[in-house]
Order: sequence, then C-alpha cells, then structure tokens
Amino acid sequence: MGRTGWWSGRNIFDVQSFEAARDFLSSRRPDAPSCLILDVRLPGLSGLDLQRVLTEAGVHIPIIFVTGHGDIPMSVQAMKAGAVEFLTKPFRDQALLDAIRQAIGRDRAARRQHARNADLRRRYESLKPREREVFKCVVSGMLNKQIADELGATERTVKFHRGNIMRKMQVKSLAELVRIAEVLGTANQGSSGHR
Repeated sequence: MGRTGWWSGRNIFDVQSFEAARDFLSSRRPDAPSCLILDVRLPGLSGLDLQRVLTEAGVHIPIIFVTGHGDIPMSVQAMKAGAVEFLTKPFRDQALLDAIRQAIGRDRAARRQHARNADLRRRYESLKPREREVFKCVVSGMLNKQIADELGATERTVKFHRGNIMRKMQVKSLAELVRIAEVLGTANQGSSGHR
C-alpha cells in the first residue's frame, strides 16, 4: 500500500502501511524518528515474530502492539521484548496517540544517543596507538609517574600525550574522559601490562 498522512489535532504523522510483515521487512525505512504499529495477528509472520526478527537483526524501532486477540502472556512477552505499548481493541484514539508520541520520543532520544556515541568513537579512533595506551591508563586512575613507569616513557612524554588526548577527545576534565571511556567500553581495561 502507498503512503498516507494522518492528521490528529496538532500532530501530522507521515504514515506508511504494509499488507504483511515481509512487506515491511523488504521496505526502506525512513531515516527519521519513527515507530511501528503492529497487530499481533498478521498474514504470515505474526507481529510478535516480526518483533523478534527485528531484534535479532539489530533493528531498534519502537513498537506499539494493537490487537483484538491479546491476552496477558502475549502482552507480557511483547513488553519484555521492548514494546512501548500493548493496546487491546477497542481503545481510545488518545491512547494510541499518546503511545505514538512516547515511541517517537524514545526513538528520537535513541538516535541522538547513537549519534553522540558514534562521534565519541570517531574521536577515540583519532588517537594514535600510544595515546590510546595513555588514555586507558589515565581513565583507570593512574598518575603520570605510574603511567610513565608502566609504558617505559618519561613523565614529560606522558603529559604531552595526555594533553593531546584531552584536545582530541574535546574534554576539559578527567571526569569527562572517564565518562567517555565508560560509554565506549574502554574503562577499566588498563594498558597491556596494567589490569
């Protein structure tokens, strides 16, 4: 089916509908905050199966389930797998609108976080190998003298690398650097000889 627009009060949503899960899977998704409204019963792959397939494929799009055939175990399964809402027909239009706003808000926040993490990863990858070693020592709490001993360098060299790290990572404090290391998963790794 083609694209349709849906207007409600002060919101205009760009809507695309699909006959079956396979049609959605073969479609190109917009690069914008969005959500997926799924019926539990779909031709072919069920809504819950589609949710599982998307999760396994690493596709993170907020899902709202709507159904006339839901039960508690089904809703628990959907919510545990990350669904934003599980609405049983009949439901109020406002309940669906609220769920859509929540889902799009969640997707918008996730996209911002993903972009920020990608930017942090690019900054980290701009560090030279020796700077990465110093980075890991610094965020593990080592002092310049300890890092120098650990890496067989002078304190002056460590200070030089440390200054480059702060500039390239665009931070002004050790606390900011530690938070970045936690986000990137490089915290508490230490250098090759320090664990």
